[in-house]
Parts: sequence; structure tokens; C-alpha cells
Amino acid sequence: MALAITIVACHPHPSSLIPVPMAKADWQPVTRYLDSALAGGAAPGAVLGVSRDGERFVYGAGQLGADEPVRPGPQTIYDLASLTKVVGLTTAAMLAVEDGKLDLDAPVQRYVPGFGGPGKDRVTVRMLLTHASGLPEWRPLFREATTRAQVFALADSTPLEVEPGTRETYSDIGAIVLTQAIETVFGQRLDSLLQRRVFQPLGMAATGYLPPASWRERIAPTELDPWRGRVLRGEVHDENAAMMDGVSGHAGLFSSAEDLLTFAEWMLGRASGPLLRQFTRRQNLVPGSTRALGWDTPSPQGSSAGSRLSPRSFGHTGFTGTSLWIDPERHLAIVLLSNRVNPTRNNPRWAPVRGQLADLIMATLTEDPR
Repeated sequence: MALAITIVACHPHPSSLIPVPMAKADWQPVTRYLDSALAGGAAPGAVLGVSRDGERFVYGAGQLGADEPVRPGPQTIYDLASLTKVVGLTTAAMLAVEDGKLDLDAPVQRYVPGFGGPGKDRVTVRMLLTHASGLPEWRPLFREATTRAQVFALADSTPLEVEPGTRETYSDIGAIVLTQAIETVFGQRLDSLLQRRVFQPLGMAATGYLPPASWRERIAPTELDPWRGRVLRGEVHDENAAMMDGVSGHAGLFSSAEDLLTFAEWMLGRASGPLLRQFTRRQNLVPGSTRALGWDTPSPQGSSAGSRLSPRSFGHTGFTGTSLWIDPERHLAIVLLSNRVNPTRNNPRWAPVRGQLADLIMATLTEDPR
């Protein structure tokens, strides 16, 4: 078992549930379930990280890849896929708002003049962050472009499917457009911006775009990719991000459970501030949507958050088998990293694991006195 626990001072929990001390908690139901899911083919391996009040529990299970019987652990590096949208792009947007460089309710065209076409003058930055812009979910830009600039141009010219603000459609295209806005207002590429403003100051030494060769042995492989004709390891899995030199707001980040717990603890430290509260509460631009700004919130119908996190929780998932949920009311963060796409993305077994694990973690860490 890969287990790391650090203890700091605790804070009161505004809940009828009584917190169980992390070090005294019985983690066996959690670890047995994860071991069983991996044995059943949900993914080759996974690393679970839990932080509450600065105490950490980290457990690595399974193996690094389908053909690599090395057990992953706290410093194993995974392709985050769409967790990039929140750890990277949304954080950069939050910094831009904080710096007075970005107006959430301004038209996107103020920052990206090439974002043209019918109805696009009414698309705001807030709509991009809440997936309410009217843009389609996806487009195989990597088959149409040969450079990063061409990907941006194609994303900008992609027609809206519906009127802005009338439907939620989770859109990688929108994240690519927002990437341009962020890079424009800061005058630098997203990878260098995040390294300078977030990852380096927080000491997240195993997080970034374009992993160097020295990280290779620690990186979990993803898919035997038919487009590139090889097993991907240290190359972004997402094809559109790959065509963008590996750097985009929708995908491209690599990180470890240890580093993501550090990021989550930083977010928890800012949770009472007005800016983070604005970014992590539901925006209700589209009736019934669970979307905050960039982040998602728990769904009453069940989601990767499970059924026991507080309504103030916020999180996100990634296509490769990653997820992050943060619960400010309980000072809690849950990181779950896997490479469920190794050796193929045609693996549907991972999705239910996330919510079930979240519920088991909550049962482990709380007692109900009723």
C-alpha cells in the first residue's frame, strides 16, 4: 500500500456528520473496492488521493500499464485530459479576472476578434466557461489543421449549433477559443503562464504541459493510438491538443496525485474568498445545468462526485480516467487518477468507479450520529 499521511490543525466541519480522524479511519473498504475494480478491468492502475484539513491519504493500486507490472504511487504522473480545463484553463481565467484583465460578461470577440459568424457577437466569456455558448461539443480539428494557429482559426470559425445561452453542450471547441482569450490578455502561452503563476509557486514539480524525457519512467501510458500508430506515454492523448503542440486549455496537462492534492489544498485555502466562490457556484445560465465557471457541481441524479459530498462541492473529470472533487464545507479533496484508456479507449468500466469511491470515502471519514 502506498500510504502517506501528514497531520495539521483541524477546523470545525459544518455538518451533522461527525468526522473520523484520517489516521484512525479504516480505509480497507475503499482500497478493496478500488483493487476489485481494477482486477475487473476498469483500468490497469490508479492512484487515489484524499486530503482533509491537510491530512493526506494516498493509495496506489494495480499497475502502471497493461504491460507494465509496476505499482503506481503518489508521484506517478498521469495525462489529466479534461482536468486541464479546471486545473489549467479555469485557474488562468480566475487569475485574469483577479488581475482585471478579463471581464466574464464581455463578448468573446473583445479578446478574440477572429471569433466570427452568426450570433457569435452575443457569446460571452461566462458562456464559454459554463458550456452555454452554443458551440458544438467537438470537431476533428487535428484532421483539418497542421499548426496550432490553424487549429485556433478553425475553432473560431466553427458555427454555433444553437443560440447562445439556450443549451448546455460540453464543448472542447469553446475551451480552445477561451485558450486564445487567456493567452491574448496575458501575452504568453498557457503553459508558461501556469508554470510561472501557479505550478512553480505551489511547488507542483510533477505538473505541466509537455513532460520532459526525465519524467518518462514515472508517466502512466495511455492509448495504443491508431492516429499516431504507437502507445502514448508523455504525449497528450487528445488529438486536437496534440495538433496544438500539446498545449491547450481543454487538454494537455500531466500531473500526479500528490501535486493535485497540493492544488486542491490551495483552492480550499481560497474557498471563502469571493472570487473562488463566484467561480465554483452554479451559474444557472441554462435551466437545470450543474455548471459553475469551468467547474462542475454535484448532480442530484448522481455523478462522479457520488451522493454524499456537500452542495458547495465542485469538481471535474477527464477522459483518460481522471477526476478531482473539492468540498469546502468539509475541507476535503478527492483526487482519482487512472489510465483507463490503456491500451484502448473502448473501456466503459471506469465511469461508475468514481462515484462509488467518493461515497465509500465519505462513509470512511464520517459517522452519522442519528
